[in-house]
Amino acid sequence: MKMSPADAPGRVCPVRYRYGPAAIAAAPQRQAGILYVIGGLYGNLPALDAVEAMAAAEPGPVRLCFNGDFNWFNVDDAGFRAINERVLRHDAILGNVEAEFGSADDAAGCGCAYPDTVDEGVVTRSNQIHAMLKQTAARHPDLLAKISPLPMVARYRVGSLRIGVVHGDAEALAGWRFDPSALDDPAEQAWRAEAFRQADVDVFASSHTCLSAMRRFDLDGPRLVANNGAAGMPNALGARFGILTRIGVRRSPHPALYGCKLAAVFIDSHAVNYDVARWEREFLKNWPQGSPAWLSYFSRIANGPEFRLQQSV
Repeated sequence: MKMSPADAPGRVCPVRYRYGPAAIAAAPQRQAGILYVIGGLYGNLPALDAVEAMAAAEPGPVRLCFNGDFNWFNVDDAGFRAINERVLRHDAILGNVEAEFGSADDAAGCGCAYPDTVDEGVVTRSNQIHAMLKQTAARHPDLLAKISPLPMVARYRVGSLRIGVVHGDAEALAGWRFDPSALDDPAEQAWRAEAFRQADVDVFASSHTCLSAMRRFDLDGPRLVANNGAAGMPNALGARFGILTRIGVRRSPHPALYGCKLAAVFIDSHAVNYDVARWEREFLKNWPQGSPAWLSYFSRIANGPEFRLQQSV
């Protein structure tokens, strides 16, 4: 299938998305004993319920950071308000979905900056989904006033570890260099080393690419990329749950899917076990059979993507 050009809506990565790793080094540093990084909630209220229940079950305080795309399927006014009112009580950064709410035109479409490996139909439907969501967002100016000033990056210290939280990658809001395939590319090693050095972090926590990955690298000391994929959608075939990244100075009370220990800090990926039946009902109210989101996502919501959880590690 012929692909649209790289500057077409949905494929372009706007200049305003580009911050570079030096911006992460300069970001204000926040302290946390336990940090949850929750990327790609995608408007899934049952998943948000599950995340908050997980945090409440911890023996001490938990800092929640929603690293973008907490909106997507919530085109109904009640769902849009519920997601954003609750997310904005916590730390949050922009994803491409939120960054395009305030755009004066639709030149970037959904802002996903899809690579050429993604089918043109997916790109077109994502632009259609975002156009509908943008109309909903415009009806909530009080929430937009809180979303628009959100930063594109965040910085934390957990124990002795320096954490850079992004939506895409170390360079850009919609960057794909923390995708599982890019993380396994040895040709990217020099770029990764420089990104860690300039950002002055030990760990990058990301999402955006919608597939989870955790990779450890030896780059002037141990370094780690933890991409949670999606908190509000399945990340692997047959795995009907979302995933979040937990970084903490003590072990989690919840079983981990996979993880590692770095400088006495636990970094784990945890299942977000939301109410699947309820979520499917809520999704189908907004996106019935044949709608853009149904065509692109319902199979994934029901069965998971063509990706194995073992590939995440």
